[in-house]
Amino acid sequence: MKKLDGKSFIIGVLTAIVLAAAATGGAISDRIWGFKILDKYWPKITSNLRIENKVLNEENVVIDVADKASPSVVTVSIKTTQVNRPGIQFDPFGFFNQELVQPQKIEQDIGSGFVISDNGLIVTNKHVVGDAEATYKVVTNDDQAYDVIKIYRDPANDLAILKINPPASDLKPIEMGDSSKLKVGQFVIAIGTALGEFRHTVTTGVVSGLGRGITTGSAWAGFAEQLDNVIQTDAAINPGNSGGPLLNSAGQVIGINTAISSAGQNIGFAIPINVVKEAIDNFNNTGQFNRPYLGVRYRMLNQQTALLNDVPQGAYVQEVVDGSPAAKAGIAAEDILTKLAGQKISGDDTAALAKEIAKHKVGESVDVEVWRNNSTKTLQITFEEAK
Repeated sequence: MKKLDGKSFIIGVLTAIVLAAAATGGAISDRIWGFKILDKYWPKITSNLRIENKVLNEENVVIDVADKASPSVVTVSIKTTQVNRPGIQFDPFGFFNQELVQPQKIEQDIGSGFVISDNGLIVTNKHVVGDAEATYKVVTNDDQAYDVIKIYRDPANDLAILKINPPASDLKPIEMGDSSKLKVGQFVIAIGTALGEFRHTVTTGVVSGLGRGITTGSAWAGFAEQLDNVIQTDAAINPGNSGGPLLNSAGQVIGINTAISSAGQNIGFAIPINVVKEAIDNFNNTGQFNRPYLGVRYRMLNQQTALLNDVPQGAYVQEVVDGSPAAKAGIAAEDILTKLAGQKISGDDTAALAKEIAKHKVGESVDVEVWRNNSTKTLQITFEEAK
């Protein structure tokens, strides 16, 4: 780059001032004396400036978020032994054949995650660490590798918390946002190990939809799971991004990238961060992801439906799972659950029963009020752990 001397610099500054003054003066004279010199060019100039400003602001947002969040984003790697069976092998004389088994050690990046505490706790997807026989490690943004010594898997959601060894006191926890405030069209940024190869890949997009229901699976673990109320985004998410953060323009994580659509382009999904925060709170209180389990399939009866059928509001039981706490307590199909532990179950809230169950712990016994055959009876149920 050519260096300017003092004289050239002063001339450049004076030229800029003269041009600015000319433009300003021209605009003023244009309005005061009715000259139309700038009318043709001024709208185009200001429009271009606005566009350039907008692009520059968006670029700065992405850069700032990447700088802020990247130290909290990690890569999850797997180490396992895979058995390859190449087929039937024949001996040179043709008298017999045998199938050769060739164990092969595999170590590769398979997913992403992010730090939630400076004492070594990291969140990722459950399907990323679904192989119970394998060992895992996490790699930070500065290429520091840590062994995973404990995995806590959430049976109700595609979530897992990893405990690393040794605890890295210099880990930077990510800032949590509020997914309940998300709007369709909102700008979002994803960070993760794309294709299990390109660490800390940054992509951008918008919230394309909210409240989606999907069936998700894993290329590595081979499973299917139904997830409800997830975020849809067009930010580029690829295999390997699973478990990584979806961030807002303030650098707060508002979702966990968990799945992509194989049938379309730029269709990805993330678990809302509020679901994760609830799971983390439960983990912090109990040290595990155990959730109380009732064991019924039900439909909520709101006030209008209850009045039309001359029954009380509550949770109408459609099916009872064999061997479940509900079955052991004597709850039957066509019962209406009206109260749990003394709390009324409002049929106007579709999540009322789930919310009441979530208030209790595994092993806790509570009374449940049941409406059956035009009369009310009280049963006692003991919650078990969700499987």
